[in-house]
Amino acid sequence: MALAGALERLQEEAICPICLEYMSEPVSIDCGHNFCRGCIAKHCQDKGLWADGPFSCPQCRASCHRSGFRPNRQLANIVESIRQLGLRGGAGPGLEPGTPLCPQHDERLKLFCEEDEEPICVVCRESLQHRPHTVYPIEEAAHVYKVKLQKSLETLSKEVEEVKKRESAERMKTQECKETVKKKRERIVSEFGKLHRLLADEEKLLLQKLEEEEKQILLLINENLARLLEEKCLLEELILEIKGKTQQPADGLLKV
Repeated sequence: MALAGALERLQEEAICPICLEYMSEPVSIDCGHNFCRGCIAKHCQDKGLWADGPFSCPQCRASCHRSGFRPNRQLANIVESIRQLGLRGGAGPGLEPGTPLCPQHDERLKLFCEEDEEPICVVCRESLQHRPHTVYPIEEAAHVYKVKLQKSLETLSKEVEEVKKRESAERMKTQECKETVKKKRERIVSEFGKLHRLLADEEKLLLQKLEEEEKQILLLINENLARLLEEKCLLEELILEIKGKTQQPADGLLKV
């Protein structure tokens, strides 16, 4: 138990407070705290300190200067010894099952490369591929991504609400259209009903008039027929009389 505790404390001393991995090229700063050279240099760069201006220690907030960086070779040897023992850096002497590791360096993926949009380890960050890139702690990158997702969600929610409003407006138009068509249909049916009744009355009147005209014409025709029949009878009697005279002898024919 004592050995395990000592190893754990030794590991904690070898872990960089910034990247939470075993230190690479450890340096001591003015306040006595130790960091990876790359981590503390990047910390100063992120604060906009390129010259030897004062900066706050990431651990104790003491005022320090870049000129006060001192290579800690003893700590570097301890870190190298721990690496040779096969102990891992990070949150403790071991990693939780399923912890994602860098396929190239077998280190925890604690950083996120903005340009390549992929998680990387602290060793990858110092490589030529990622050194000029913008790199964030993976928790910070995840937070930024969540913020972007939240903004996208808010935008989409607003768009959904707008679509719902337009949908409601279109449904109102549909209802208004149905009401308008219903009123027009009722008006058309009413107007044509009136026209039908008017035409029916007109039809009845015209038929009655036609019937009267028919009666008058037939009456006139019958009167003409009666007169013609009477004339025909008179003519036939005259014909018979003439035929009778033609049958008489000459002396009788010439008698007055």
